[in-house]
Amino acid sequence: MTKKIQKQIRSLLRIFTLGLVLLFLFAAYFFTTKDTVQQSIWSLFPPLIAIALALVTKEVYSSLFLGILSGALLFSGYNPEQSINHIFKEGIFKVLSDTGNVGILCFLVILGMMVQLMNKTGGSRAFGNWARTHIKTRRASMFATMVLGCLIFIDDYFNCLTVGSVMLPVSDEARVSRAKLAYLIDTTAAPVCIIAPISSWAAAVSGFVEGENGMKLFVETIPYNFYALLSICMMIFLIALKVDFGPMAIHEKNAMEKGDLFTTEERPYGEREENEYAEGKIMDMLFPVVSLVIFCVIGMIYSGGFFSGTDFVTAFSQSDAPTGLVFGSFTALLLTLLFYLLRQSISFQAAMECLPEGFKQMVPAILILTFAWSLKAMTDSLGAREFVAGLVQGSAGAMLSLLPAFVFLIAVGLSFATGTSWGTFGILIPIVVGVFQKTDYSMMILAMSACMAGAVCGDHCSPISDTTIMSSAGAQCVHLNHVGTQLPYALLVASVSVFAYILAGFLKSPWLPLCVATILLFVILMEIKRRQKA
Repeated sequence: MTKKIQKQIRSLLRIFTLGLVLLFLFAAYFFTTKDTVQQSIWSLFPPLIAIALALVTKEVYSSLFLGILSGALLFSGYNPEQSINHIFKEGIFKVLSDTGNVGILCFLVILGMMVQLMNKTGGSRAFGNWARTHIKTRRASMFATMVLGCLIFIDDYFNCLTVGSVMLPVSDEARVSRAKLAYLIDTTAAPVCIIAPISSWAAAVSGFVEGENGMKLFVETIPYNFYALLSICMMIFLIALKVDFGPMAIHEKNAMEKGDLFTTEERPYGEREENEYAEGKIMDMLFPVVSLVIFCVIGMIYSGGFFSGTDFVTAFSQSDAPTGLVFGSFTALLLTLLFYLLRQSISFQAAMECLPEGFKQMVPAILILTFAWSLKAMTDSLGAREFVAGLVQGSAGAMLSLLPAFVFLIAVGLSFATGTSWGTFGILIPIVVGVFQKTDYSMMILAMSACMAGAVCGDHCSPISDTTIMSSAGAQCVHLNHVGTQLPYALLVASVSVFAYILAGFLKSPWLPLCVATILLFVILMEIKRRQKA
């Protein structure tokens, strides 16, 4: 197929998608009212519109804004003045005045500044030179990225940006595509955090369970969290078997054969520059990263009251992750600046110039996050939570053994459409706990884990998920390239996970379904590799 024909097909797809969007909006205008869209299927249309447009047009900013606009129009009954007020007052202004969201943005900016400092002092180059002598193959580079990601299980935001900043020079040297690096980062973020008892995710999940020991329940759900466990297996199999498929195969082929790490022309974060300081030391890379890890942990337990007498586990479980990460990263930034200046690794003027440069590197991620949060606010205002909650409650009594698979699929859809796994936890976990709390404890654990796994899966697939966005930022990858290459991998694992939940629903045990699903995943990848060689 020639490039001309491909462009024509893409243009037709864009026109068709835009036509569908207009059709939906016209249908809503003529057949709904301001009241009838509330807590109905219409509440899910704004995020679905944004996602469809982003995937077809390959332009994320306008797609997200059109999703926000459609949500505001539905909420106001197509009143222009009310729609504009809703977009800004209840959307953009509101999400940017939320302390948690501001904390995440501050953390992003500080990480960007630290990465810029590490590049400028030559720390990144020094680490890359060291890695060349110790990590000599693409496979070793990817394994190292995966292991580092699994070790940083405290928080997914912290994971995405820290692993990206550390492994970017190594993966570039090994000719690993940015899309593959983003996939490895994303898959060791939420899927690892959701099975780590000491993490901000464990604290969030345990907080949604009333009348039970939330942390105890969280630990019991880990063996049933098939999507998270199979995602880790998927990474291992892909690296060990040297197999890729779908759009990722194209990105990896271009990286290996042509040295093209991006495949597409867009460079939202710019090329990684060779800095002017040739005498960088590996300590210029290690000191900031180690400081970041130590002080972010201290910041999180501080926000949970550890220094006021609360024990470590409780302090961690009730920590305010965005606040703790900002406190920790800011302290690490100050210490890093002091460390560089004392060692004369960089002049004071050059160090100060790195700060706005680091900020500018994170502008694409900040803009996408702001629009994604605003889109979620539009969806919430239309009653999407209540609609999905009623859907799940109404089906709880039918075909009980298939309920975990059903809960998994509902969680995938809700998390994918809203871009938030934590919001999905908040909607579904109280429902499944309420349904089974006093009747079937084992089914409650299984349904909880299905909800958690589905939420992570939808979050993993969604282009408007903050974790997906920050994985793109950490790998300095074009965001929609990351989404498009990761989606087939996530959908394969999700399909196998559904099969595992059907088995688990009948067996009420995690081990046999997990073993069967792992073997099935391995066989599928082996068959893909065989067909590629044929």
